[in-house]
Amino acid sequence: MALLCLSCLLIIFLQRPMAGSGSDATEDSEDSSAERDQANSSESDGNMPKRQRLTRASTRLSQSSQDTPDLKRAADHDESPPLTPTGNAPSSESELDISSPNASHDESQSKDQNNRDSDKDLSHRPKRRRCHETYNFNMKCPTPGCNSLGHLTGKHERHFAISGCPLYHNLSADECKVKAVSREKQEEEGKVQEDNSARHATRHQTPTPKQSRYKEQVTEIRKGRNSGLQKEQKEKHMEHRQTYGNTREPLLENITSEYDLELFRKAQARASEDLEKLRIQGQITEGSNMIKTIVFGRYELDTWYHSPYPEEYARLGRLYVCEFCLKYMKSQTILRRHMAKCVWKHPPGDEVYRKGSISVFEVDGKKNKIYCQNLCLLAKLFLDHKTLYYDVEPFLFYVMTEADNTGCHLVGYFSKEKNSFLNYNVSCILTMPQYMRQGFGKMLIDFSYLLSKVEEKVGSPERPLSDLGLISYRSYWKEVLLRYMYNFQGKEISIKEISQETAVNPVDIVSTLQSLQMLKYWKGKHLVLKRQDLIDEWKAKEIKRGNSNKTIDPSSLKWTPPKGT
Repeated sequence: MALLCLSCLLIIFLQRPMAGSGSDATEDSEDSSAERDQANSSESDGNMPKRQRLTRASTRLSQSSQDTPDLKRAADHDESPPLTPTGNAPSSESELDISSPNASHDESQSKDQNNRDSDKDLSHRPKRRRCHETYNFNMKCPTPGCNSLGHLTGKHERHFAISGCPLYHNLSADECKVKAVSREKQEEEGKVQEDNSARHATRHQTPTPKQSRYKEQVTEIRKGRNSGLQKEQKEKHMEHRQTYGNTREPLLENITSEYDLELFRKAQARASEDLEKLRIQGQITEGSNMIKTIVFGRYELDTWYHSPYPEEYARLGRLYVCEFCLKYMKSQTILRRHMAKCVWKHPPGDEVYRKGSISVFEVDGKKNKIYCQNLCLLAKLFLDHKTLYYDVEPFLFYVMTEADNTGCHLVGYFSKEKNSFLNYNVSCILTMPQYMRQGFGKMLIDFSYLLSKVEEKVGSPERPLSDLGLISYRSYWKEVLLRYMYNFQGKEISIKEISQETAVNPVDIVSTLQSLQMLKYWKGKHLVLKRQDLIDEWKAKEIKRGNSNKTIDPSSLKWTPPKGT
């Protein structure tokens, strides 16, 4: 009898699982029996939650995994949190997969089923919200009377800044959508034409007949512009200004030709689309400006507009820029260390002009790409509709500096296409804020026309012009025409002769004469009136100004037109 009992005990011992002890097996059996009782009771009354059984099962599995070497090694291998698609560690537990790697497929399915059946089980989980959507619906366009619906580009249903507000630009949401469709068609046609004509292969050849016809059409459109605002139109513009003030864009109709106005609208839509993309990416937020100030040499300048600096620099309140190589830095310490090592004292390139302390350097965007890109990023802080930042290779940059015993300090610059089909002699022009209202802007403009004279061409700035650029050019054209009238001794004057002598485009000459009320139409002919009062006023200012050094001396230019590159 005793032998029989020992053999039974031996058989029972051999049939036990090797992973646990006898106490564990007893606890398992007790737990399983308790779970069966709980399951039966839950079926009868339906008050006991089903997740308790899963919790105990997962607890037992985790306890058994601690005793298993293979599973322990696997757990040690997965100790570090998984990376998000951006390469950063997740910010909350809601982004992690916290399901046990030892859970069976059936248990995971039952867990998902229980989660779907019970809303209370999901109440403890943090809710993930999309920051951009929450941010957008809490914002409103600052334009008075605007409901934030529509977008200037015609591609978005809502807007949250003045740059994308149709109402601010005196348009409706439907008009913006119609304009967007027409722009897309024009862009598609332009792409097809570029593919067919192989633009890069024919850059240095003569214009095609189609290009010549297009140039003639543009010229005719600009000639067909109204000579000036009529009395009713002026009253309409004044009434609009008095009613809305600065909360609306001024009326632009009849101020320039329809062609130039359409170019300006396209530039506005493109700039608004760029800002919208940056906002969606989280790089900028409306109402908070990116870089507030920059430290540039001995000046601290307040920025006017957003510039697409890298994100880590754009979110800083202050940026530090080397005034010679234009490298941007994060702190004063980094700038001080950089200045101790920086060997630059003037812009790269060739010095093509020098008179006194004023010099102009010709910088090739292809040879000095980084410097020109930094120059464009710096200029965008003070220019609203500048869209070129990185594609600088097709351009030449003429950088004006003022020299002292520390080096050549940046005054301003203008860029110019190496090969311009429409004979634009300026693509982008900027005078640094600390040098504004001192005559340097007119010097840059005069220098651009001096280059056109050497090239024996008639030049004009690229449209659309910025507000400050348009004021500067109109003032320069007015001064050129009045000087020509003062020195003119003949009886008959020709706009073509004025254009050839001054290198100013005839269209710009005509628009300036119209603004000065010196061009009249009488008996089927256009007559240029010599207004002596304006000429005397200009001469008095010249005498009062005296011998200023803020003029360009053609004899100081040492430059030959660059050949095709």
